[in-house]
Amino acid sequence: MTERDNTSPTHPYETLTPDVVMDALASVGLYGDGRLLALSSYENRVYLVHLEDGPPGLDAVVAKFYRPGRWSTAQIGEEHAFAAELMAAEIPAVGPLLLQGKTLHEFAGFSFSVSPRRGGRPPELDDDEVLEWIGRFLARIHTVGAARPFVERPALDLQSFGIEPRDWLLAHDMVPLDVQTPWTSTCARALAMIADSGLNTQDKTFSAIRLHGDCHPGNILWTPTDRPGGGPHFVDLDDARTGPAVQDLWMLLSGDRAQRAGQLSVLVEGYEQFREFDRRELALIEPLRTLRLIHYSAWLARRWDDPAFPITFPWFGTSDYWQGQVQMLEEQMEQMAEPALMV
Repeated sequence: MTERDNTSPTHPYETLTPDVVMDALASVGLYGDGRLLALSSYENRVYLVHLEDGPPGLDAVVAKFYRPGRWSTAQIGEEHAFAAELMAAEIPAVGPLLLQGKTLHEFAGFSFSVSPRRGGRPPELDDDEVLEWIGRFLARIHTVGAARPFVERPALDLQSFGIEPRDWLLAHDMVPLDVQTPWTSTCARALAMIADSGLNTQDKTFSAIRLHGDCHPGNILWTPTDRPGGGPHFVDLDDARTGPAVQDLWMLLSGDRAQRAGQLSVLVEGYEQFREFDRRELALIEPLRTLRLIHYSAWLARRWDDPAFPITFPWFGTSDYWQGQVQMLEEQMEQMAEPALMV
C-alpha cells in the first residue's frame, strides 16, 4: 500500500469553521444564539444549532453541509424531493425545511440544508411491537418509493457497491502487498457468488424501488408512544438509492440465525399490513451484507484525506485490517451458501 498523508490542511472541511456555519444559517434568515454542537456524521458535517429568534416552534435546527463533490445538485434535489413525498404521505421522515423558497442552499463553497430538530433514541429492536411498527412504516416508505424512479441518483447493485470499489482499491494500491493476493482472490469469489444471486439491476430479477438506503438503527429515532407523533422517525436520506426493498430491512437484524429469522418475521408481518413483500429477496440479505463490506473499505480509503478519518479509524489500512477482511469475506461466502432466512 502506498504511504498516505494523515492530515490534509487543504481539505474543504478545514474551512468550515463555526463562524462559517453561523453565517450560512444567517444567509437563509436563521440566527444562532452561539450554541453549536457537531453531531455524529463522517460523510457530511452536521451541526445542531440553537436559534436566537427562530420561527414559532423552531428553537433549534440541524444544519447539514454536504461533502463537496459527492452528490450533484440534481442528486441532492432528488433526495429532498423524496423526503417531501414521504412527509406529504404522513410518513415520519425528517426532511429539509423550505427556506427562501428552496431546500438546498449555497454558502462559502458548500451546499447545505436545514432540518428541524427531532429528539429520540435508538429503537429497542428486541421488542416485537417496535419491530412491527417499523415494518409498517418501511412498507409505506416503499409504497412512495415505488411510485416513480430516481433519475439522477445511482442504484445499489453489484457494479457500484462491489466491482467498482474492488477495482478502485486495487488501482490505488490500498491493499498491502502481503495481503493483496488472498484478498483479491477471496473478493473475486465473493463477487461471483453475489452475481449468481441475481443482485444486478440489469437482470431485472428483482423490483428496484427508491429506498432509504442506509436504514440502520442509528437512522431511526424513537420517541415515546404516549406522546403525540410518538414512534419511529426516519432520518438521513443521504444514501437514498434505487434497489431491492430488503435493503431497508436487513440492517435491522442482529444475533444468531434463529434470532435474525425471528426479527425478520416480525418486520415482514408489519410490512405486509401495507405492502406485499417479495420473499425471493430474502436470498439477497447476505449478498447485500457482503457488498457493504467491500464498499465500506473503499469508502474509508477514499475519505482518508479528510482529517477526521485517520483520527477516527486508526486501524484502517494495516495488514491486520485486510487479513480481517479476508476472513470476513470467507465467512460471508459461507453465509451466502446457506439457505436464505425464512419468514
